[in-house]
Amino acid sequence: MKALCTKGRWRRVNRWEKEEIIERMAERLAERPDLLVIRRSTVEHPFGTIKQSMNQGAFLMRGLEKVRAEFSLTALAYNLRRVITLIGVPGLIRAVQA
Repeated sequence: MKALCTKGRWRRVNRWEKEEIIERMAERLAERPDLLVIRRSTVEHPFGTIKQSMNQGAFLMRGLEKVRAEFSLTALAYNLRRVITLIGVPGLIRAVQA
């Protein structure tokens, strides 16, 4: 198999030590390609919106604790914007008072 994989003089094949994880993930995705469509529509939309609309392409703080705090505030702002878009400010006020 090595002769088919490489053309170099030393014929070395490099492989990540945990590459079987990626292979298992690819197999699961091949079995159910609809999962990627669902993920794109539910998971990636908030992160794209945060990155583009809210200008949060990179974290401003350094250190895991500070980055967690920064992301928590960003997620809170995103969620408030979504709620206001979906039910409006009067609906949000009614929900908070209930």
